[in-house]
Amino acid sequence: MPVLVLSVAGLIPVFRYEPSLGGTPSAEAAVQPAPTTPSVSSSGSSKVVAGPTVDTEKGPVRVEVTFDGDTIASVRMLQQPNHPQTTAAVPKLIEETLQAQSADIDTVSGATITSDGYKESLQAAIDAKGT
Repeated sequence: MPVLVLSVAGLIPVFRYEPSLGGTPSAEAAVQPAPTTPSVSSSGSSKVVAGPTVDTEKGPVRVEVTFDGDTIASVRMLQQPNHPQTTAAVPKLIEETLQAQSADIDTVSGATITSDGYKESLQAAIDAKGT
């Protein structure tokens, strides 16, 4: 009987354990201020627009879009949550953006919150490009 009680008592912490999917926020996210409006810079026919930081449950999301004329030439993440799902989702989100040439893209399964933050920052950057 004492062995059973000790065995059960030893398993309680195992049942209560909640693994963390992410570590600490990335250093870049901690260093950069969180602007609420997009920023625009241009050179020749290229224009680089950084979307606003979108605070999500998983962490901040911020994109930078390079336009060549009216074409989205590239997208890069300036801030993103430090989660495996986000790391896997970002290349898919960027690929879809380059194909669609808009923020009207699918949400990546398993990274819905990050996808929504990405699309919001991306759309704001696209909107700011015209100003």
